[in-house]
Amino acid sequence: MNKKENIIEQLKNLGLQKYSAVMVHTSMRKVGKIEGGADALIDALLQTLGAQGNLVMVLGADDDEPFDALTSEAEEDMGVVPELFREREDVHVNDHAAARYAAHGPQAEFLLNPIPLHDYHGPGSVLERLVEMNGAVLRLGADVDTVTLTHLAEYLADVPNKRRVSLRYERADSGEQWIESLDDSDGIAEWKEGDYFPRILLDYLKSGDANIGRIGSAEAELFPAKNFLSFAKCWIESNLGVESRKQS
Repeated sequence: MNKKENIIEQLKNLGLQKYSAVMVHTSMRKVGKIEGGADALIDALLQTLGAQGNLVMVLGADDDEPFDALTSEAEEDMGVVPELFREREDVHVNDHAAARYAAHGPQAEFLLNPIPLHDYHGPGSVLERLVEMNGAVLRLGADVDTVTLTHLAEYLADVPNKRRVSLRYERADSGEQWIESLDDSDGIAEWKEGDYFPRILLDYLKSGDANIGRIGSAEAELFPAKNFLSFAKCWIESNLGVESRKQS
């Protein structure tokens, strides 16, 4: 069983402390057992980042209940870490049924707000501000289709006829709410091999730009948000843009 001190040392070896803002995607099952559990992992992340560091996580929300920014639990698919993070007294959350994030640190509010009601992963989003802060993405054993920053690349990429969706949410305070955005479930365009999110990440990792190491039992990847965004935008234009233009 790993101790928090071991996790901190591993995070430092990965280079986490070099960034002022980091978005984390975690599979606690892959990280394995730590004394103190997921709370100890969160402590290790915060201590490694230091007092001036900012930690960000995607929360989502349980669609089975009316949405409340402060009380709705994190989406179950996100795992146990985001929900424990959300429950901490010094963690801020934003008020968006479709793009709910939590953040800790001196610039937490800057990262979280404001956020557009529609096209919430595009310009003006949490993702854009993470890039503006020269932040990073840390993946701790998360599935290969889990890099939320890819959605910003979908907005910035020059691809014609991007698919859009209109989503209905039930809010606890105001009832029915409709939100429009690019299709962040099935993708903005067809790709011959199916889901392109995993391929973008795997191709990026081949470039050697990411720091790769072990955190607990998980293989972890840490990479600059700006570099990944540029790579993902070019990948989308090269692989989806050509096909979309043929179809149009």
